[in-house]
Amino acid sequence: MISLQTIKQRFEIIGNSVGLNRALEKTIQVAPTDISVLITGESGVGKEVFPKIAHQLSHRKHSKFIAVNCGAIPEGTIDSELFGHEKGAFTGATQSRAGYFEVADGGTIFLDEVGELPLTTQVRLLRVLENGEFIKVGSSKVQKTNVRIVAATNVNMTEAIKKNKFREDLYYRLSTVEINLPPLRNRAEDIHLLFRKFCSDFGKKYNMPTIRLEEEAIKTIEVYQWRGNVRQLKNIAEQLSVLEKNRIISKSVLKDYLPNLNTNLPAVISKTKEESDFNNEREILYKILFDMKADLNDLKKLTLELMQTNNLSEFKKNNEKLINKVYNEESVSNDKNVEILEVKNNKNNINEEGYSTDFNYIQEVKAIESLSIQDQELELIKKSLNKHDGKRKLAANELGISERTLYRKIKQYNLQ
Repeated sequence: MISLQTIKQRFEIIGNSVGLNRALEKTIQVAPTDISVLITGESGVGKEVFPKIAHQLSHRKHSKFIAVNCGAIPEGTIDSELFGHEKGAFTGATQSRAGYFEVADGGTIFLDEVGELPLTTQVRLLRVLENGEFIKVGSSKVQKTNVRIVAATNVNMTEAIKKNKFREDLYYRLSTVEINLPPLRNRAEDIHLLFRKFCSDFGKKYNMPTIRLEEEAIKTIEVYQWRGNVRQLKNIAEQLSVLEKNRIISKSVLKDYLPNLNTNLPAVISKTKEESDFNNEREILYKILFDMKADLNDLKKLTLELMQTNNLSEFKKNNEKLINKVYNEESVSNDKNVEILEVKNNKNNINEEGYSTDFNYIQEVKAIESLSIQDQELELIKKSLNKHDGKRKLAANELGISERTLYRKIKQYNLQ
């Protein structure tokens, strides 16, 4: 059996990570068969190399190998490209044309970005996989082909199937063996090896000294996320090789070539942030309601006792603390949202001893209550902002909500 090292040297594959070696081992094992293979992985990881390995190690290596980028062919012409067409099949079809499946008979077809195929083309492809049959566009004659299909995609096929963008039966036909290539960020031990290889190649290409990285710069590229994978790493190596006069690259210089370097560290994001804000607001509202309930109970007690006695002086003396509490309660004294009790004494109706000459000595009792949660919330926000001289952070901390939530409330109530 061919060794991994031999394959790496032959196809110029750099790296020794576990994921890469496992993908190569599976490719070597499946190559001698005619089994359909699906290669998955992010864009830029090097999926295009593996179909070539599978073809060169198979009995079809002396036949044609055709690579087709399914995402680059317009939907209206892809059937013609893959399966061919007859003369007059559509406007511009001045002569018959053989498609890739006819040309590659006996060889291998690599369908890159197979997840981009239109659904109508997927039906035709399924028939080829099942029995090797296809029909040219504009023809009724069934033709046979003997090709080995290797496909690749960076699309999440499970999600594509759920969204009815890819046929489930075709997926299982293509993925008899599935080979997944790990992203570059999961191959930290390979990053510097690849970078050195690229820099060496570009040094020879542009007839310039090969660039080198300082130790801190090496650590930087090893922890960088590389969203574009190997393709992005190669581009950075080429830019540095061409643009930098100093051939020893420091971390500070390298940072200028790495986009969003400071945002590549993993961020701990609370999934319950909005839920937390909601719970804090709810607690505030509950507190307001409980305070209002207590105030109303005090009012009821005062009113009942006042109606049951004829001695106003004695009433005031016995309930001095409770009256002061009701009138001086901070939550209601500033804005008069609740004017708890207002007794207007008419001296003409009260004698010297403090007794009313008329039992209805309460001329007016106002109980103007605002039970609106919104009003109470607005008042608490106003008070907190006034207390902290408009400093939102301090006010938010006191209210037990986030500064962002407080800002939203200020905007909602149009507070200045």
